[in-house]
Amino acid sequence: MKEIKLFLGPQHPGMHGNASVHMYVEGDIIKRSYLLPGMLHRGFEKSMERRTWMNNIALIPRICVPEPDTNEMVYAMNIEALAKIKVPERAHWIRMIILELARLSAHLMAFGGIGGPTGLYTAMYWAQADRDRILTIFEEITGHRVYHMYIVAGGVRKDLPKGIENKILDFLNDLESRLPEYEDLVLNNPTVRARTVDNILLPAEVVWELGVTGIGMRSATGQEYDIRKVAPYARYEKVDFKVPTATYSDAQTRMTLKYQEMYQSINIIKQAIDMMPGGKVRAKVADGSALRWRVPAGQVYSAVEASRGEYGYYTVSDGNTMPYRVAVRGASFPQGLLGVEKYMPGHRIDDAPLWFDTMGICSPEIDR
Repeated sequence: MKEIKLFLGPQHPGMHGNASVHMYVEGDIIKRSYLLPGMLHRGFEKSMERRTWMNNIALIPRICVPEPDTNEMVYAMNIEALAKIKVPERAHWIRMIILELARLSAHLMAFGGIGGPTGLYTAMYWAQADRDRILTIFEEITGHRVYHMYIVAGGVRKDLPKGIENKILDFLNDLESRLPEYEDLVLNNPTVRARTVDNILLPAEVVWELGVTGIGMRSATGQEYDIRKVAPYARYEKVDFKVPTATYSDAQTRMTLKYQEMYQSINIIKQAIDMMPGGKVRAKVADGSALRWRVPAGQVYSAVEASRGEYGYYTVSDGNTMPYRVAVRGASFPQGLLGVEKYMPGHRIDDAPLWFDTMGICSPEIDR
């Protein structure tokens, strides 16, 4: 059969993010595939070098829209390391709550996202409704639903509003009571299992070859490599949680680990609310105009554990009002770019959206 070229673009209901995959197919089998990630946000690293340290706070959340807070956190960590800023204790715990709410939001989006390519639209409706409740919590805390600009150098922008802890706990208790329904709807669904079990494999040797981290690595190797454990930040070393692992990384296993991690995030947030002290939430970082603030010269790499894996910033300061160099270690770059080109060929056309959903792809952090 003649080879033809197809486009799986951002307008496709099964696509995740603003990426486009060019596929050369024979019948319904992909023979060659190439990713075009620059469909919306791009060029962040150079843009950050043309803006002041404070101006970048409004830019960086857009590097990954479903989970923007990881960008805020790792950027703030770099500035704090360069300027030797001590973050107030309460701010550490608030940051952890925000990051775990963002992780829950991202996993819910992935769980619902599997409904598009499998025809299970109920999952999409459920997950988006629960994610919207998280966005409402974010709006009450930060004033914004999607891009929060809340985690800043020195702590967080403002303290938690009065009574928000009870609203968070009410939501978490309700979600936790209904997670078994998600398991029955998605993980135990015969149609979903037929599409995900023994499909879109990510063998351990491919993990090491591409440099995949996060659930992709933990589901294939059994390694408990999680930045929250191996290099704790915020106050993750003071809370008790497990890192789910497996040794067979098919699409079903990766979805199962996302499901298990939602329980762990709920557990972490509850502990953080219970253990969080009072006090200040932000240290003073600059005298005079924040737009003329100069960060001391130096270079630093900081990383956090995003829902997709190790997410890092390498930042160089020459002592000026703008970063000299910024490089983003996008967690989904290995499986989102290299994996699509080398290992997506051989799969069926209808499995391409499942690749993006279960691998955890955030396209702007690839073409950053």
